[in-house]
Amino acid sequence: MTPPATTEPRLQDKAIVKTIPLLPRGLVKRISAPYIAGESLDEAIATVRALAARGMGSTLDVLGEAISRRDEAIATRDAYLAAIEQMATLEEATPLVRNVSVKLTAVGLGIDDRLVHDNVAAIASAMAKIGGFVRIDMEDSPYTDATLELFRALRAEGHDNLGIVVQAYLKRTKADVEQLAAEGARVRVVKGIYVEPEAIAWRDMETINRNYVDLCRILAEAGCHAAYATHDDVLITGCLDLVDKLGLSPELYEFQMLLGVREGRRDDLVDQGHPMRVYVPFGAQWYEYSVRRLRENPRVAGHVARETITSWRRLLSGGRTS
Repeated sequence: MTPPATTEPRLQDKAIVKTIPLLPRGLVKRISAPYIAGESLDEAIATVRALAARGMGSTLDVLGEAISRRDEAIATRDAYLAAIEQMATLEEATPLVRNVSVKLTAVGLGIDDRLVHDNVAAIASAMAKIGGFVRIDMEDSPYTDATLELFRALRAEGHDNLGIVVQAYLKRTKADVEQLAAEGARVRVVKGIYVEPEAIAWRDMETINRNYVDLCRILAEAGCHAAYATHDDVLITGCLDLVDKLGLSPELYEFQMLLGVREGRRDDLVDQGHPMRVYVPFGAQWYEYSVRRLRENPRVAGHVARETITSWRRLLSGGRTS
């Protein structure tokens, strides 16, 4: 299902989002099903393989963030290690499927600096053994410096299969990207989804979009691999123009999208020969992820709700469409 490509959510969509916490978990699960690979590792691996069969990469993500106990952080690390063990058995091309994303607050950030360091190092080492890659996700601003510091510390220790994420709506990001480009880092560029103070983050979408493309340009001109993580047609067009203008080879960039979002646009980009990687979340914390994602994107929530209502009406009418 492809949500409307408008730049602002409708008032009706915003109203739907406010009702999400009141909905039964079963209904939320049904609404969010296209966007989550499932609760089990087997379901996630099946999704990864299906994407690979269509020529798309994936980045596997164990759902969970902002955990508060050491045992939870260790359990998340172990879930990643189990996923990596399973990835090692797949026959699909290594660059497509052997890729994970990790939120640091899910593996110990905010609990114990040594714990989060050791957990990410363990994941990176396991991925290195199978020729895999680890993307360290960026969370809200209280964690920005710590995330960058850990990324650099681990690379200095020899973990060269790590990448980082930057957020275009933060005013500091251009300086961060210039430094990361000088270091030869692999960078995923996103708009940014967290609610941040106006003093540190832009609110104007035109400014954010312009900064997004500029960040991608800085990385491209430095010869760094960049991941263009966006569903926005304005940004997709801007990145395509950048690829064309600079004559970028597919080894230097890829587009990234969330599972289940704008699948038609995703398929078009793949058909045009552009590298595509799909974010594949799975795990027991599907409900928390679903509620957050639907709140972040009222257009998706509204679109899915309308599709669900249409399906119910069709079912109640015995399959008749008119």
